[in-house]
Amino acid sequence: MSGDRYVPPGHHRSVAAFREHLRALDPAFDADETLLGAAGPLGAPLRVDGRVIGNRFCVQPMEGWDATTDGGPTARTLRRWAKFGRSGAKLVWGGEAFAVRLDGRANPNQLALGDDDGAALANLRALLGELQRAHREAGFALDDLVVGLQLTHSGRWSRPLGPKAPRTALRHAELDRRVEIADDSTLFRDDELDALALDYARAAVIAKRAGFAFVDVKCCHGYLLHELLGARGRRGPHGGSFENRTRLFRAIVAAIRAAAPGLAIGVRLSVIDVPIHGKDQTSGIGRPLDGEPGAADWYGFGIDAGGRPSLDEPLRFLRELRGLGIRLVNLTIGSPYTCPHAQRPAAYPPSDGYLPPEDPLLSVIRHLRVTREVKRAVPELAIVGTGYSYLQEWLPHVAQHELREGHVDFIGLGRSMLSYPELPADVLRSASLDRRRICRTLSDCTTAPRKGLPSGCYPLDPEYRSSDEAKVLARLKQDAR
Repeated sequence: MSGDRYVPPGHHRSVAAFREHLRALDPAFDADETLLGAAGPLGAPLRVDGRVIGNRFCVQPMEGWDATTDGGPTARTLRRWAKFGRSGAKLVWGGEAFAVRLDGRANPNQLALGDDDGAALANLRALLGELQRAHREAGFALDDLVVGLQLTHSGRWSRPLGPKAPRTALRHAELDRRVEIADDSTLFRDDELDALALDYARAAVIAKRAGFAFVDVKCCHGYLLHELLGARGRRGPHGGSFENRTRLFRAIVAAIRAAAPGLAIGVRLSVIDVPIHGKDQTSGIGRPLDGEPGAADWYGFGIDAGGRPSLDEPLRFLRELRGLGIRLVNLTIGSPYTCPHAQRPAAYPPSDGYLPPEDPLLSVIRHLRVTREVKRAVPELAIVGTGYSYLQEWLPHVAQHELREGHVDFIGLGRSMLSYPELPADVLRSASLDRRRICRTLSDCTTAPRKGLPSGCYPLDPEYRSSDEAKVLARLKQDAR
């Protein structure tokens, strides 16, 4: 599979050529010709929740695949957090997802809270300490660095011991098929959902003691709280109405506030969904699956009964966040399990994916457009945008433009941090990039964990490129062809 049907941004030899491509797709979007470095919008500090965040770069949370089986960090985990510190980004949104229960992990090597609070506290202190050490050694001050911890339960996509072990909010024919569910046995009972609030609060207390500035109550990418937001077909107090579908989220926030007073809360939200996609077996291109959605109890958050993205409920939810005193909001789209082309624009799909059904730059534009609409509707929120990695060489040019025009507050970087963690520092210090290290969205960081290997940048990170796992990955990819 390849992205040969579209011209990737990195193939343009000038910002003018890239701007022509971008504006041909949608004239409402543009990029700045000249980067201003630390003196420009990307270097401007912003005060949020009583703390000054020193610039507008944010390290996005990713799902780690190299922790110990009891949820603690390994040398590779610590190395990655050191990279995040060395990046120069002043907002670090969790580093990676931290499961609030061992059975809520999306893989058996994800960071998680086990039975020993003391061990969890030591683990989190070690991660945060390594990040801060690297930040300081790279020449950056700590007083304007803000680091949070993303709290999650993987719900439908839980695989705590390796095999699929889903815990679901509702029944759904296509999603149940994907995780091999045949009956109601995986459904969370109402009392089980209610009890989860205490798990989140326990994790938040430990995060606060470890020194994290905030916790993220993760509501994205098809995991439990995101699935609940779209659970119109669930019966009882956690399904059906908007009030019911947001009940557990509100209970979690209340529990955290009671247990960890003064700890700030953020939310990473899949602000819209798009129809569930699958691979056309003839062309290999992604296409919406027939019949989803359309029923009276259609599934999805930020999507209407006809499958069209709709911000009506997401904006209502975001205004409720504002009312709850939550200001830090990180926007994303959909789920990597159901619409990866929209959630994570890329020219080259992972092994279990499909060829993009549109120019991936259009998928980036979708992220930019939704972020603009949210910022315009709820300007009091400090918004982190997503979807920038596919922009490659021209990422800072688009980022500076969106910040300068007031469309977003922070530029979130995920995959690109694995290959080129110093990207923010280079942009701010010299307004230039090292082209050799730019993420080209080859998707090995996703294909590897799909094959049971650690996630990392196998093409560009020397640690992974020279590893035994790289040889295994190359062989698996060759066999797949």
